Amino acid sequence: MNKKIHTAILITGVSGFIGRVLARYFHKRQYRVYGIDRAMPDQAPLSDLYHYEQVNLPSSLLPQFLADWRVDAVIHCAGRASVPAAMQDPYADYVDGPILTFELLEALRKNLPECAFLLLSSAAVYGNPQYLPIAEDAPIKPISTYGYHKWQSETICAEFSSVYGLKTACARIFSAYGPGLRRQVVWDIINKVLTQPVIELQGNGRESRDFIHVNDIASGLDVILHQSPLNGDTYNLASGIGTSIESLTSKIVNKMNYGGSIKYSDVLPPGTPRNWVADIRRISSLGYMPMIGLDEGLSSYIIWAVENSSRKTLF
Repeated sequence: MNKKIHTAILITGVSGFIGRVLARYFHKRQYRVYGIDRAMPDQAPLSDLYHYEQVNLPSSLLPQFLADWRVDAVIHCAGRASVPAAMQDPYADYVDGPILTFELLEALRKNLPECAFLLLSSAAVYGNPQYLPIAEDAPIKPISTYGYHKWQSETICAEFSSVYGLKTACARIFSAYGPGLRRQVVWDIINKVLTQPVIELQGNGRESRDFIHVNDIASGLDVILHQSPLNGDTYNLASGIGTSIESLTSKIVNKMNYGGSIKYSDVLPPGTPRNWVADIRRISSLGYMPMIGLDEGLSSYIIWAVENSSRKTLF
């Protein structure tokens, strides 16, 4: 797929955290951006979309949409993005994960086989890795239903590429954060700084994550779409830098001048890995380079969080 002014892209889950950022990113680059989501139109990023459809996927309407829109690429953001929710309701996560991925690819196979398909997968496929940093050829050993379902979705992408020749790729996203996100550990810490005299956190603080700003996710997905072979390949999408939860917490409380105390439970919920750091050499070889460091990203995120802390949660 050649990058050109009228390139058309469909983003599923466009009203979610990453979907909204992708809509803005590609709209600014003069792409024709279509969006699908179950959210009401007033919750969708309409100003960044050429067209929006409120649809519960999978849908019998999808073949007609593909025929009408003739998009060059689908970026599949729809689905659940919570390990605890997946552990509590694995069936719903399975339907919104592997089953939906299959339905989308089958619709493309029948109606728009030249269209590229990019799946947002997760580092959860690795579970607790034996070695750090984690390369894409590391053993796949999920420890959560969410991780298993992302792995199964990746396998479906590989299947449609190998058997039917569809152009697919998977981005294993590590710990995403940034303005617009009201869940997961960075938001949790910031929110507790704003509202509680004692910050109580899970684990022991020595757990580590590879935090990637959502704007770097957008640029990384752009690189994969335009520079990868799209033959069922997988890519780590991360910063390549590990940060302990203790260090993350320290950065946040210092930036926010927090005077309270911090306590760790020394207990991790089921399905939660202890340490993640990505090897990003594969995607870097395509031209990807993360641009937003954690200190800079936290500063802008904190400003947004303070301004939006009392508003209704959307994500």
